Amino acid sequence: MIRLVPVVLAVIWGLNWPAVRIGLTAMPPFMLRAFGMACGAVILFALATALGRSLRVPRAMWVRTAVAGVLNIGLFNIAVAFAQLATSTSRAAILTFTMPLWSALFARLLLGERLDPARAWALAAGALGLALLAVPVFAGEGNLLGLFFPLLAAVSWASGTVFQKWKPIDADRMAATAWQLAAAATLAATGMLVTGTTALVGPIDIEVTWALLYHVVLANALAYFLWFGMLDRISATTTAMTTLMIPVVGVLGAMALIGDRPSLLDMLGFAAILLAAAIVLLGFGSASRR
Repeated sequence: MIRLVPVVLAVIWGLNWPAVRIGLTAMPPFMLRAFGMACGAVILFALATALGRSLRVPRAMWVRTAVAGVLNIGLFNIAVAFAQLATSTSRAAILTFTMPLWSALFARLLLGERLDPARAWALAAGALGLALLAVPVFAGEGNLLGLFFPLLAAVSWASGTVFQKWKPIDADRMAATAWQLAAAATLAATGMLVTGTTALVGPIDIEVTWALLYHVVLANALAYFLWFGMLDRISATTTAMTTLMIPVVGVLGAMALIGDRPSLLDMLGFAAILLAAAIVLLGFGSASRR
């Protein structure tokens, strides 16, 4: 069953990219993220209470929970929202999923995980994809922020993922996830107040309403609960690289739902990252047997 989780996450988080872009037509980035993550936390708190699960996180785990929430959820999601305003949704999705490159590096430095041949080839393909996607920016044809924000999101997510493997949180999984969402929502709310972006930027019509519901219930509450549970059972690098499936769904969803049309270089970069995902998936079984 654990091998099905990356597929489920790929669909949920992949389609969340166009959902967030639709939400940004009504809410500025900090507001959208504060709203989405706070509602996701409330849903998980309510569900945990209904199931009779403890919401208590041991005092020794408070700092770990806060750090993981800020890195793995808060900063990542805020950077992704700003990325979608600085570049196309499909390009932002692809660039963000250079995350396995950073995750492999941090896992090597902090966890001592070795790079087997499958992971090394996947990293090489991912690096090629990043290089292809960076060409227009350095040629003066793109917005530098459209490169900076997705990479910031990737580094933040990778740091949080490896941190949680390095310093695991000893608490009920649902409660820990809810508290991490709460920490992330606090970060976004602070950004909203500091920047003064407290007003809507557009109407909340039926399309925005459905996008926000999807973003809150599936992409925040359910997806993060599945993600953190998966971290306990698979190595940080393998977990990170299996999620390379997510931009596949993200790009196709952006093309179908919001009319994105990636350029030739975007498609070549996309293909390189898709190759990296294929290498990981084909090598996953042999790595597990070893």
